[in-house]
Amino acid sequence: MARLIFHGHSCFEFLTDDDTRILIDPFLTGNPVADVGPEFFKDGLDYLLLTHGHGDHIGDTWDILDATDAQLIATYEIVSYASDVKGVENAHPMHIGGGFDFPFGRVKFTIAHHGGKVDGKGAEGYTTTPAGIVLTLDGTRVYHAGDTALTKDMELLRGEVDVAIVPIGDNFTMGPEDAGRAIEMIQPKIAIPMHCGTWEMIAVDPARFVHAVGAAAEVEILEPGGELEL
Repeated sequence: MARLIFHGHSCFEFLTDDDTRILIDPFLTGNPVADVGPEFFKDGLDYLLLTHGHGDHIGDTWDILDATDAQLIATYEIVSYASDVKGVENAHPMHIGGGFDFPFGRVKFTIAHHGGKVDGKGAEGYTTTPAGIVLTLDGTRVYHAGDTALTKDMELLRGEVDVAIVPIGDNFTMGPEDAGRAIEMIQPKIAIPMHCGTWEMIAVDPARFVHAVGAAAEVEILEPGGELEL
């Protein structure tokens, strides 16, 4: 059974039954709520996934990739930037609606409504479409929504997701009430809030999300360092 570990903001680590180690959106340095730094992953990481190019999601990507043999999985434009500017060779480009079977399981990129800028030195000529990611790990389907507004496209995930991780911080993404409506559309077994409490601007009380979800799903509120068996 795979394990999910929350490292603050939108950063999640997954450990599979065969000890494959996967990381999504590693914003750690400069993250006031992160429980670990990038050095935590330098003793071994297999895959690093990105939902989009903003600095609070790309974060420590390049330092972690430099220090490990991890394969980058991201949209075509981010992979192009990684290859052209950062010299990353071990990368797999994907895009919205596409899926691919990796040794650890399946990855599918879904629609997310957000900004497309890629933050980083030399990234001026790069932009991308933000994404959500559906991971199938050890038979469990996990949806990491990335940064997104509420969208009717989420209805297409109904019956396809066991665990939904959604932003609730408002201001830059959907807030707790819209996130609750998203859970009603998706109907996962478990809902996990993210992208809140990192800074004052997104200091939302997760209790509002719990109330908005109601009986639609079981809500698991994880503090940085918190874990969940999938």
